[in-house]
Amino acid sequence: MTAPTPPALDCPTTTPTGPRAAPQPVDTVAVGEPKGAARKGVRTACGPDPHGDDGRRPIAWLHIIAPRGAVPTATSKCACGRDRSAVGKPRVLALIDDHNAHRDACPLRNSQEGRAAA
Repeated sequence: MTAPTPPALDCPTTTPTGPRAAPQPVDTVAVGEPKGAARKGVRTACGPDPHGDDGRRPIAWLHIIAPRGAVPTATSKCACGRDRSAVGKPRVLALIDDHNAHRDACPLRNSQEGRAAA
């Protein structure tokens, strides 16, 4: 059995033998000159962020891991420097209560300026 011969390619173009320069555009715009709608003063960029930034940032984190059938763990961290952790259900529940109580006492959340000394 003989292998079939591939069909002959009919390609009238020839392959270049050396490097060639890439074609350059004929009508280039001067550097810095506005084009199209920008020349007319039409805004092309997006407007302000539709979601906006209201200045709020997270300062306290409560991370709880409680897989079914395993020992739960929790970590409470705050930007004021507080960093506590707990292992076991009773201690994790106590840490959750402590984390919530810290929200009222945190100096970053409750500014002391303007308050009368007790």
